Amino acid sequence: MRVVDLKEMIEIERITKEEFGFSESLIMENVGLRGADFIEKAFLDDHNFGEIVLLAGMGNNAADGFAIARNLANRGHRVRAFVLFPNETPRDEVLVQAKRAKRYGVRVNEIRNVDELSSYFSQSQNEYLMIDAIVGTGFRMPLSNYLFDVVNLVNQYATVMVSVDIPSGVTGDKGESSSTAIQADYTLSIGLPKIGHYVNDGARLTGELFVIDGGFPHSSLEGGDKFCLNFHHFGDVVGHRSKFDHKNRFGHTLVLGGSRGMTGALIMASESCLKVGTGLVTAATWRDNYGELCSRITPEIMTGQIPTHKDEVESVLLDLDHYDCVVMGPGLGLRESTRENVVNLLTHFAGPVVLDADAIKSLSLKDDANLLAKRKYPTIMTPHVGEFANFIGKTVEDVESDPISYLKQVVDEANCIVVLKSYCTFIGLPNGDTYINYMPNDGMASGGSGDVLAGIIGGLLAQNPIEQMTSTLFIDKKKMYQSVLFGVYIHSLAGKHACEALGARAMSAGSIIEYLTDAFKEIDEMIG
Repeated sequence: MRVVDLKEMIEIERITKEEFGFSESLIMENVGLRGADFIEKAFLDDHNFGEIVLLAGMGNNAADGFAIARNLANRGHRVRAFVLFPNETPRDEVLVQAKRAKRYGVRVNEIRNVDELSSYFSQSQNEYLMIDAIVGTGFRMPLSNYLFDVVNLVNQYATVMVSVDIPSGVTGDKGESSSTAIQADYTLSIGLPKIGHYVNDGARLTGELFVIDGGFPHSSLEGGDKFCLNFHHFGDVVGHRSKFDHKNRFGHTLVLGGSRGMTGALIMASESCLKVGTGLVTAATWRDNYGELCSRITPEIMTGQIPTHKDEVESVLLDLDHYDCVVMGPGLGLRESTRENVVNLLTHFAGPVVLDADAIKSLSLKDDANLLAKRKYPTIMTPHVGEFANFIGKTVEDVESDPISYLKQVVDEANCIVVLKSYCTFIGLPNGDTYINYMPNDGMASGGSGDVLAGIIGGLLAQNPIEQMTSTLFIDKKKMYQSVLFGVYIHSLAGKHACEALGARAMSAGSIIEYLTDAFKEIDEMIG
């Protein structure tokens, strides 16, 4: 599904009104019906709230809220609306929808100060399902002192909080909030998700996101360059494999990493590579760490050495033609020769390279954009936010404030695929598209999770190797992009299964590898 900024959403609304003849009121009627359907099905069939409470401002967000409240009242539910700005002039649609809501039995109260609202909650002492329709996606910081107090109060009393379009106090484009904002359990985004749902405080405050149909024409919702990652974005690379193929058909991945005390990172990356169906995997580490690797490695994984000193001859880097993909970085360490080996790999390997962890730390956008951009073969970078900030010479706060813009900058300048890892992961592709993978899981916030992801992506890329057709290099960019997107998705899905089975506290990076089996089973069920 497409994700939009405010400018894009305004254009969709303009097209809907001017070219398809929809009025503002008709869109709100659709929102009212769909919003009431969701709330009734999700909460009211098996739970009795004292009252449903609508928190209404003066803009179109409030009009949507009144439309939802009216439909709930019409279905027999007790609904009360609090108008929070009674001395201000509301939008025309708010007046229309509020009047209709009153006629359908919604109790409407005007609130002039926070004490009046506090008195209601303290006297009634019910469980409350609240509908937040105070301010919408066009909100600009900061909140007034009055709203600051209101928001803090209702956050305290809400049993369930449902926000209309976006939690009040969160900006639609950057997901920023000031000192406080509505903490939603669920957010009903109208038409399409907004960037603010996934970045900054918005990702934390949105809760579970559901998109409701406002009646916008399907043609106006298509296009764009930002998308929520889902199964349809990588379906071509997850088809059934032939039972008659052999190991060489499924690629050979080389994983370079590991250093004293960090061999586990290399092993997890290699094991995850093997677990996604790669035919052959070789794990290589520094010569002075080779004994530790051999003592711990899984039997199915072959081993190799990276020279610790320049005068050492034996090295997997001298014979790269054996491999279809190389992953470099998990536990690699930042010794003197790290950067030299990374640069040599990028310069001489004729295939996709996945750079992770210390391999990324040895580079910078300022010094190495040209090296990366000139590669004939795909480069995939998988930094977490701190590594990404260091790579571009910015602070973590800078990146978190506008991740998509910084991501696009790196993709454009370095001609790389970039997987920016966090509770919400952003994947930037050289074709200009950005994909958003939102599956927050605190069980995956542990050492090694990123190494597992790098291995998964490397293993999938090796199964769709680059072909040399006579003198012409053929890179199937669609399959390459889909392999990366699938890697991000299956990693999160395996983490979800591990968390459900083991609990967030008890799971580890190794659990993600273990539960890849369940993730693939779920994918197979989707394929049918």
